[in-house]
Amino acid sequence: MKVEKQARYALLLAARDSEYVKNVYGGYFNVFVAAFGAEGERWDLYRVVEGEFPEMSELENYDGFVISGSPYDAYGNDHWIIKLCFLLQSLDAMEKKVLGICFGHQVLCKALGGKVGKAYTGWDIGLRKVKIVKDLSPFSFFDGLDEIPPALSIIECHQDEVWEVPLGAEVIGYSNKTGVEMFTIGGHILGIQGHPEYSKDILYNLIDRLLNNNCIEKGFAENARSALQLAEPDRKSWEKICKIFLKGR
Repeated sequence: MKVEKQARYALLLAARDSEYVKNVYGGYFNVFVAAFGAEGERWDLYRVVEGEFPEMSELENYDGFVISGSPYDAYGNDHWIIKLCFLLQSLDAMEKKVLGICFGHQVLCKALGGKVGKAYTGWDIGLRKVKIVKDLSPFSFFDGLDEIPPALSIIECHQDEVWEVPLGAEVIGYSNKTGVEMFTIGGHILGIQGHPEYSKDILYNLIDRLLNNNCIEKGFAENARSALQLAEPDRKSWEKICKIFLKGR
């Protein structure tokens, strides 16, 4: 009898756990696995922000990789960011499935030859309606997404953005705030600027921390909180997009 191989994925965590996420969820790792994982899978954690990386000899054993958000700039010259870019170039050459979220979306772009910088229109914090382009090829992972509407709300929290996608990439999502909300390369690279894994409570706490650290002004924070109360993100649809991309189902 043939034994089916256990699916194995890795989270490349580019942020340190906040006290809130540690207390409520046990860490960002649990947030990602709850959103994208399934029973019977193996998920490994690499805290790349702390210099923890998978061995090159181990990469072949993984079915996919997810890069998290981060308070760091994807275009920075920190040693771990440079090392992460090298890893992403290797995964691209191997055509491994790689999903980049927020900072992960941006650092994927940078590593593969695109351009990233400060957003021309400043911070984007809150819910954003992303228009999805389904009729581009070769995006086979959209084949199972016929019921996904042409626009989806997602939680955003970023002040950097993709300026120019890598050669061979296609922009498959955009909004009235950000020109590159999603991009893909072939069937193995997917970048999403928003946070499909976030719930609103995580963003509320993040707004408070940004305000306390003088990263945003009080009026901006109050407006962001108020707007969040008026609508909900399309989390189930975003999770389905990510799962179908990573696993083909």
